[in-house]
Formats: sequence, structure tokens, C-alpha cells
Amino acid sequence: MIRFRPATRADVAAVVALLADDMLGQGREADDLDRYLAAFDAMQAEGGNQLIVGEDKAGRVIATYQLTLISGLSLKAARRAQVESVRIARDRRGHGLGQRMFADVEARARAAGCRLIQLTMNATRTDSRRFYEGLGFEASHIGFKRYLE
Repeated sequence: MIRFRPATRADVAAVVALLADDMLGQGREADDLDRYLAAFDAMQAEGGNQLIVGEDKAGRVIATYQLTLISGLSLKAARRAQVESVRIARDRRGHGLGQRMFADVEARARAAGCRLIQLTMNATRTDSRRFYEGLGFEASHIGFKRYLE
């Protein structure tokens, strides 16, 4: 059994551990928890930016995603749900948890009046691509990033 809920400040260390326990995350996440706590506080203040965690029946955080609600004018003024930082604990992968997570994403997006769920993923994540396509996501755009640091 898993329960998805908004994260609290007390969950931040567990979320950072999930982000770091990943082939890409292990090289880009830091040990400085204060930086993550400040980012969490900023997310909370933004209103449409939610960090969601999934916890098992023992209360262990075993999954996370970030959901950002974006109002816009394109697509007949469609509201969008942007999903980022999707992670599942290594020992819980491959057991259907991702499908339950995205059912939660969709429920939250629909409740917020969104007409579209969008996400990006690193192109090296071939397993993730198959998973997202299996959920009905389409690789419809080419994404670009430019780091400012």
C-alpha cells in the first residue's frame, strides 16, 4: 500500500536521497541539505508548485515527484501540469508503483483544471521513455536547456 501526499519540510532529506540514488542524480546532487530546504520553502511560497511524496505503510518515503501547475494562453488557454523529478526507491522499482504514481499525477492535474500533463526526461533514460509511452505520453517536442550557472 502506498499513500501519495504533499511533502513536508521533514521529507526533504528523504526526497534528496531518492534524487541522488540514480545514475544521473548521483553526480549532480549535493550533501548541503540547507540548499534543498531553502528550495522547498520557495516552492511552498509559489502556490502552484507542489512536491509530492509516496510513503509506504511504515511511513517510509519511497517515491516522489514535483508537480507545477502552469496557466497559459496557448491551446485555447489550457492549463498544464508539468511533472519533474520523478523517482522511485531502487528496491521498489518494477512493481507497478510508477503506474500508481501517475494515476495520482493525473488525479491532481484534473482536480486543478489541467487539460494537459507534460514532462521532460533525460534522453539516456530509455527505460523511462518506454514507461511514459506505455502510459500514453507522446514524444511530441524537442527540449532545450541552457544552464545559467
